[in-house]
Amino acid sequence: MTAIKTALVGFGISGQSFQAPIIEALKEFELTSVVSSNPAKVKGQLPDAAVYASLEELLEKGDEELVVIATPNELHGPFAEKALRAGKHVVVEKPFTIESAEGERIAALAQELGQKLSIYHSRRFDGDYLTIKRLMNEGQLGTVHTLFSSYNRFRPEVKVRWREQDIPGAGILYDLGSHLIDQAVSLFGVPQAVTAKLRKQRPGAQAVDHFHICLAYEACDVIVHGNNLSTAEGPRFQVFGTKGAFIKYGMDTQEDLLRELKGPGSNGWGEDPQARWGEFTDSEGKTVSVPTERGGYEQFYLEMAAAIRSDAPVPVKPRQAIATIKIIEAAYESSASNRTVFL
Repeated sequence: MTAIKTALVGFGISGQSFQAPIIEALKEFELTSVVSSNPAKVKGQLPDAAVYASLEELLEKGDEELVVIATPNELHGPFAEKALRAGKHVVVEKPFTIESAEGERIAALAQELGQKLSIYHSRRFDGDYLTIKRLMNEGQLGTVHTLFSSYNRFRPEVKVRWREQDIPGAGILYDLGSHLIDQAVSLFGVPQAVTAKLRKQRPGAQAVDHFHICLAYEACDVIVHGNNLSTAEGPRFQVFGTKGAFIKYGMDTQEDLLRELKGPGSNGWGEDPQARWGEFTDSEGKTVSVPTERGGYEQFYLEMAAAIRSDAPVPVKPRQAIATIKIIEAAYESSASNRTVFL
């Protein structure tokens, strides 16, 4: 298969750490250009890449097939539309868009133009999530009635950066929360109702830095929670079913490696230390340690390559990413009105 020439738009933490090391590691792709206002930073990591000052310049001068958008959230939609109209396939960093209506319009445009469009919800390829998916598929948990998914951190100081400013798409819910919601949608589909409490807990907080959301399904509740004032992380997952329960501590290690610019193939990639394996307790109270499935964020891009070259399904369908945005919108409405919002 001819390598897919790829352009990366944005070279902040997402582009530099979470995208470039993965794309660079795969023979299916050739990362040929970057849009950035800091050429020296790009060249220090990607010396052979062309650097453009704007998306418009890239689309005018570049010959890439795929454009990966890793910009601040409010630019996701406008940049995706420009790239699609220029005849490019597109990957958008999560969250897809700030408003679901914009996402629906862009998804329709991609379908109309015949371009591949997917959203980088990488945590579908976390080892802990894949372990839960396997336990559910094998029937070991029985019918799941409650799932708690938490992402707790201790960052008491508000930083001066766009993610923590009072601007559209900022805040922990659009950032970390979109991952947790997407995992729930991937496992259970779209919930029937959303009940949420969103807060600005830290002194000086301008954007939401705490969320607690109940996603109600016909026979199951999924509770997703995140905050910046927890000195201990607590369990990452707690899953309770009619035949057993699974409790898992610790975050997937791939993100830590990517922050060190270590991607697929690096030592320990996708592996979970045995000390952090989750525990399964059956209906008789017997508890056993469960090896964590191997994670692999690169699988997203391998599936994207198959979509571009072989017309296979994209790894994350736009309609699923739009559902995540609709749930985020419902959470804001629920918290503001202090009521349950039905979808």
